[in-house]
Amino acid sequence: MICPEPSALQELVRELHQQARPWLPAGSGSRLNWGAAVLPAPGESEPLVVSTGGLNRLVEHCAGDFTVTVQAGLPLQTLQAELANTGQWLALDWPWGSGPNGESSGTVGGLVARGLAGGLRQRYLGVRDQLIGLELLRADGTTAKAGGKVVKNVAGYDLMRLFCGSWGSLGLITELTLRTYPLPRHRSGLLIRGELTALEQLRRRCLAAPLMPQRLDWWSAGVMGCEQPALLLALASVSQAAITDQLTQHRQAAAELGLHTDQLTSERLQELEQQGRQGKSDWLLQLGVPPAQAAVLLADAACAGMACNLAAGVGTGLACAAADALPNYRVQELRQRCRELGGQLSVLQQPASATPLPCWDASPASAVIEAVKRQFDPLQQLARGRLPGVVQAGLST
Repeated sequence: MICPEPSALQELVRELHQQARPWLPAGSGSRLNWGAAVLPAPGESEPLVVSTGGLNRLVEHCAGDFTVTVQAGLPLQTLQAELANTGQWLALDWPWGSGPNGESSGTVGGLVARGLAGGLRQRYLGVRDQLIGLELLRADGTTAKAGGKVVKNVAGYDLMRLFCGSWGSLGLITELTLRTYPLPRHRSGLLIRGELTALEQLRRRCLAAPLMPQRLDWWSAGVMGCEQPALLLALASVSQAAITDQLTQHRQAAAELGLHTDQLTSERLQELEQQGRQGKSDWLLQLGVPPAQAAVLLADAACAGMACNLAAGVGTGLACAAADALPNYRVQELRQRCRELGGQLSVLQQPASATPLPCWDASPASAVIEAVKRQFDPLQQLARGRLPGVVQAGLST
């Protein structure tokens, strides 16, 4: 992995373009194995990785405007700590396998390039909705910008949508401006366990309540050692009384449905949020179904043996399993089940011993995606073989 000085980065990209050499944009390199396999240049065993690790400055924090501008290689953990000093935060989930207590969370640029959102999307929407400005280097070294540094500036919005979730296939993100939020003054929640049918009824009630959940996540049986499926509910407000009143109502409703509830302090809630996004992940899958179908999916035999964590309000989330607990055919069955329920499955990580499966389904807009790729990267240098929505040659869905 090459980590050039900021002053040398643009010239390096230009040289690679002149050589027509394939390369992979990266941040800290902590999750290079996620997503579709990247093809190396002919005659090479590994793809050339170019890191933005040298671009690690917090450029500007406009606390009064609730915006922050950072270089793409700034670690997410560092940024959250800096924002916390002013009572603010990025309302984004930590990537799978990381958290606020010292684990590797990767860089801000990597977070945007993957575009994955968790349970906080329920209240704050996804990564691309937090993004208000972006700078990048195109494959030929040309600098480009989109958006701005104020929340109401929507110039270049479509370009930012393209790069959020592009997995390094369109260019190298170098700088980002994102919106921030005040840290919640009061926060607490519930862990609710029981039968899926009853949990689904409570899920609907929670989403219709006057105080919108900050988080409402489905947990399959097996997450955190729970023998039954569960809902993890988090409420945040400037008023502790409002939270207490809402939680009391939810506990009463849960009792009527025969569900068991555990009251969670802010500290315990944070622990469970982090632990619920951990697990032995030889297999790491991204699942997405319509919200009303999430309970149906969790009840399906195809999910047996996996730990699933889905945002209950939007139906998307992650599932993990050890290699010996999940043969290839089971992943293919689960992918087909997701399709039948109106959703999809992406394979973010798979065991080296497994027969390779395509990362994502072929999109109905595959032709358009490939046309956009040709415009941004005519020599097909960037993340060769990794293009979201397009199945890698030689793999069958």
